[in-house]
Parts: sequence; structure tokens; C-alpha cells
Amino acid sequence: MPKKPAPKAGFTLLTVLLGAVGAGPLLLYGLSATSDSIITELGIDAVQFGLLATVCFACAAVGNAALGRLADRRSDILLMSALFLLAAVALVLAGLPGGYALLLVAAGLSGIAQSFSNGVTNRILLERVPAAQRIGWVGIKQSGVQVSQLVASLAFPLLALWVGWRGAALVGSLIPFILLLLAWHALSSTPRLGPDNSPRGTTSTSSPPPLRPGLTRHSGTVWALAAFGLLNGIGVQATNVYLPLFAVRELGFSLVLGGATAAVAGVVGVAARVGWARVMARGASAPTLLLVLALTALAGAAAFLGAGMTDWAALLWLAVILHGASALGVAVVLMSALLRSTPASSMASVSGIVTAGMFAGFTLGPVGMGAIISSSGGFQLGWIAVGVVYSACTALALVLIKRTEAS
Repeated sequence: MPKKPAPKAGFTLLTVLLGAVGAGPLLLYGLSATSDSIITELGIDAVQFGLLATVCFACAAVGNAALGRLADRRSDILLMSALFLLAAVALVLAGLPGGYALLLVAAGLSGIAQSFSNGVTNRILLERVPAAQRIGWVGIKQSGVQVSQLVASLAFPLLALWVGWRGAALVGSLIPFILLLLAWHALSSTPRLGPDNSPRGTTSTSSPPPLRPGLTRHSGTVWALAAFGLLNGIGVQATNVYLPLFAVRELGFSLVLGGATAAVAGVVGVAARVGWARVMARGASAPTLLLVLALTALAGAAAFLGAGMTDWAALLWLAVILHGASALGVAVVLMSALLRSTPASSMASVSGIVTAGMFAGFTLGPVGMGAIISSSGGFQLGWIAVGVVYSACTALALVLIKRTEAS
């Protein structure tokens, strides 16, 4: 008797997966888009503003490392509910009248909300989404971060003109609540697949090669991917957090136009993550793609440096596009590599290790960039430092290529 084909997972589930990845970062991107107003109103400096991102991503990094194995043993609906509720509470706290300390607490909660988003969404992909759809969905759901960046970078400055940046945060808190309702519906209506439709290794109809079959949290390849995520994460958030401020203070952009630079990066990042996922689904080598992304990100850092030195707005927009197309696309390559080689039973913990690496980089990037731009070197030295980090990414990608070829 012919085997019954696996049903396709629905659009609502895909929306929930995208929202789960994007809900946590919504607060931080909103604060970044209105950074000039926040710095002025609270009387803080660039280093203190960068500390908000540091606290956020430090909580996310610790959460990923500490909660990964716990998440392996908890239900999807419990993890998704916790994720969306934490994201909503963080936005509400940011909207309350309070000082800098309350904003730090809100940032920490938003970081915890990001702690298990990759692990639980990757597990849902393995257990509920047929293999033919799986890698393509990785690109879409990982673009949730850039969708969040796009929405926050456009909406927060506009809302801030009307109700202030705190009011913008309160309005934004409605988004996670809506996504929570969608999650309850999608998970209750999408059954788990049988074992034949949830393979332990290959996840694409084109049978791309895994980095290492049966990756576990102790695998050297997992730690190498985490290291790449750490380095790339430093460059990503050093750029993301201060991009609107750079545009406003160094190139004379308005608050709304400064926010638009991050929004454009988000749009390009969404397209890049979907595009790179399709390339991965066709069987491309993850280490080779990481090398391409690292080199492109390095070119973007050079363009940011050039824009600051020449005050040429066109060069800034080029830098934004290169940044969105490269550094923002790394996560989808890392997660796709894990889906190829990791069993569902350890997906949350393995994803947690790699994601913890990324968030550790996200933690270091903003505070490091804030300290640099507050020094005499300013943004010029900051972009040089970002270029050095992407050079290290390039070197690590070459090591991963040699390691893969030798296996």
C-alpha cells in the first residue's frame, strides 16, 4: 500500500514561528530606533545606552546555555507561551514612567524571552513540518528578527512623535499578545509527524550533506559554529544598535530617517535570510556560505567607515544593504546546518549552545561599540573594530571549510 504523503504545515504555524523569533528583539530595536530621544530624556550617554543591549543579550546568552536542556523536556505550548508573555511584559515595563534602572530590567526580560526561541522553533520544524518544507521555513522564521527590526524601526519613531517612546513601547506590547493567541491555535491544530517524516539527519528533498551526522551538544563542530555566531554577533549588534545614532549624529539624518536606515537593513535582512535558506536547501555547503557572508560583511564595515569619513549618504545606504545581506543572514545558515545534522531529541540544547554563542556576541558588541564611539576615536575607530571582527569571521570560516573537507 503506498505511503500517505505528509500534510503540509499551515501558514498560521509559519507566522507563529516567525513571531517567536522576532518578539523578543522588538523592544531593543524600538529603543535603538528612538535612541537619540531616550539618551536626551534620560540624561545618559552612549555607553549607558549600549548597556541596555548588553543586559538584554547577556540574559539571552545565559538563558540559552542554561535552559537548553530544560527546554528539551518541556512542551512547545509552554515554551511559546512563556516566550510571548515575557516579550509583552518587557515592552509594558519599558512603557511605564520610570528611570534608566527600569529600562534595564525590561531589557533583561526581553533577553530571557529570546533564550529558547531558536531551540523550540527548530524542534517544531522537525516534529511538525514535513521535510520538503523545512529548510525553506528556516529562512522565513529566522527572518523574524529582521521583521522585528523593520516594524520597530519604522513604527517606534512615528509613534514616538505622537505618544513618546514609552507610548510606542506600550502599543508594541500588543504584538506578542496577539502572537500568543495564534500560537495556541496553530500548535493545537498542527499534529506531530510520524517518525518517517521526521528524519534525524537530512532535512531537504535535495539531500544536502550534513556538517557532521548526529551532532550533539559536545560536538566540536557545534562549538565552532557557536564561535562563528559569537564573532558575527559582535559585529551585528555593534552595527544594529548604533546605526540610527550614527546616521543622526554623524550624517545629519532626522530621527525618522535615522530609524529608516535600520528598517532598510531589516528589509534586506528578511530577503537575505529567505534567499540564503533557499541556497542551503539546494545543497550548498554551510562553511562556504559563511565565508561569503563574512567577506560581504567586511565590505559593509568598510563602507560604513567610508560614509563617516566622507559624509556621503549614498555610501551609508550601500553599507546598510551589505550589512543586511550578509551579517544578518548568518543565523539562517547556522540553524540550517543544525537541522541537517541534529536529532529532535537534542535540538533545543544543541541550538541553545550555538544561539548562546550568538547572544554572547550580541552582548559584547553594543557595550564595546559604545565605549569606542565615546572615546576620541569615535565612530571611525568603531567601524575599524567591526571590520577586525569580520576578518576573524573570515578566518574561522576557512577553518570550518578545511575541517569539512577533511571529514
